[in-house]
Amino acid sequence: MELGCPIVELRQYTLHPGARETLVRVFEEHFIEGQERYGMRIIGQFRDLGDPDRFVWIRGFSDMEARTRALEGFYGGPVWKEHAPVANSTMIDHTDVLLLKPAGPQAGFRFDPRLRPPPDAAESPGGVVVATIHHLTVPASPDVVASLLDEIEPAPPLAQLVTESARNPFARLPVREDANVFVTFTTYPSADAYRPSAVSSPAVSRVEHLRLQPTRRSFLRHRPIPPLGGPRD
Repeated sequence: MELGCPIVELRQYTLHPGARETLVRVFEEHFIEGQERYGMRIIGQFRDLGDPDRFVWIRGFSDMEARTRALEGFYGGPVWKEHAPVANSTMIDHTDVLLLKPAGPQAGFRFDPRLRPPPDAAESPGGVVVATIHHLTVPASPDVVASLLDEIEPAPPLAQLVTESARNPFARLPVREDANVFVTFTTYPSADAYRPSAVSSPAVSRVEHLRLQPTRRSFLRHRPIPPLGGPRD
């Protein structure tokens, strides 16, 4: 049951010192299946290796209308109502959110919920997921994306995403409206295996490298997932 993710949110939360494990626990126990009941796709959740007080997660939607329906359903529903006080108490800021879409027809995440560790799964090594965010000075045209990939990718990307410019109708959860980015996702067996590439393109104003450790139940982790355009099971 492999699904595409035409709309993606990359969400970075700044937390109160020492609160991350509380949010990880609540998220994995209640917010994965709780959100997917409304049609969302919880692609991955992570500890940021560069900041002990940052939690990063990714979710997908089939389109913008489905996104609005899903958000209204979940954030107006019983799971969020019950567990929101604990989750919100961990957070300083939840507004660093990129709204994204695939950079090309085969560039999005391929999501199969059967590959996510179940609720009773033990901790297991998940390697490192690297999200490389290129802030652009020009629109992310196919030519710009192709030239950047020639410079930056030491490993086959799992997804290549660009800013989705559609209006965000769910004002309760803001997104970064000033964003103009190209984001790639790659995985490595360990943090030591990752070496960032230098980028000299004038199309890029700055680059962020997020080194992300998958949590126990994260779907997105280091394992044999076919690269873009590769064979599918």
